[in-house]
Amino acid sequence: MDSPIDEALQARSGVCQDFAHIMIALVRQLKIPCRYVSGYLYHEDQCHDRSPAGASHAWVEAYLGEAGWVEFDPTNNLIGCERHIRVAVGRDYADVPPTRGVHKGEAESELTVRVNVSSVDAPKPEDLAPAMVLRTKRPLTNRNSNLDASQSQQQQ
Repeated sequence: MDSPIDEALQARSGVCQDFAHIMIALVRQLKIPCRYVSGYLYHEDQCHDRSPAGASHAWVEAYLGEAGWVEFDPTNNLIGCERHIRVAVGRDYADVPPTRGVHKGEAESELTVRVNVSSVDAPKPEDLAPAMVLRTKRPLTNRNSNLDASQSQQQQ
């Protein structure tokens, strides 16, 4: 997470944030809009992911015209899928860090996460009840009543 891109390129290794930043830099050079995605990757037993299970994860979305925004996971050499759990989207890591705050004096920060993922049967959109918006007229406030009374007196 803290390794600079130059070091990741030279060492030919890094963490997901490094790979996402490298891909963003390369894709933007091709004039393709892209963005940084922060979240989690659900690890399945049969998958051999390079990113550690239980850690936050980062990947890239590129805008590919008619295909729209397409997700790419350069760390695991994957196209985005249902295993990618999006939490935030930004231009780069600085836009969407998992924690953000202000420290006064000497302080340290450590991120610990635990994410439990399970599949559920979600209702189909047509099974959802339609949304209803109820609107009522606003009651006149004392201010409006006083204004109306004052205008009535002026007209007389």
